[in-house]
Amino acid sequence: MTSDKEQEENYHIEGRNPVIEALKAGADIDKLYLLKGSRDASLEKIKAFAKAAGVPVFFADKNRLDEMSETGRHRGVIARLSAYRYSEIEDIFTLAESKNEAPFVFLLDGIEDPHNLGAIIRTAHVCGAHGVIIQKRHAAGITPVVVRTSAGAVSHIPVVRVSNISQTIEKLKDRGLWFVCASMEGELMYRQDLKGAIGL
Repeated sequence: MTSDKEQEENYHIEGRNPVIEALKAGADIDKLYLLKGSRDASLEKIKAFAKAAGVPVFFADKNRLDEMSETGRHRGVIARLSAYRYSEIEDIFTLAESKNEAPFVFLLDGIEDPHNLGAIIRTAHVCGAHGVIIQKRHAAGITPVVVRTSAGAVSHIPVVRVSNISQTIEKLKDRGLWFVCASMEGELMYRQDLKGAIGL
């Protein structure tokens, strides 16, 4: 995946499951901090994953990890990355093509709460989406809170930031996507034909 010009500063991943998912996905982790003196089996597993991936492992006491944490829920592990690398729209099509599937994309307009963004990214990944598109302005970006809430899904699904959602929809229409959205007055989603290239 290619990087976007705008990236989040001081990006890190907190929590055992999100860090394990990031290591499995081959995320570009600069340093891994583990709770000093812990003999917990899951932390030992993370240490083994990190060493196999060539990631430097450092040990810190709980107070130091608490200072570093942005979520307050590090559970004894924090992985530090230089920056989150956003994907390009082309990465979404490449992923769909590699799976021999029609593109399925989530487009999010003005999601400001990082917990909501993380939950939606997790849902998109579970639903088999090939990417999530978010706005650059007036919306949450990828932060440690988003990564934790997504349960590490951000390491497995392309996330693209765009300046204008409406223009992006028009470009995706030109590439064959049909668009659907939720409405309280609409039909149940299970009655809809959602086959083919879909933007949600």
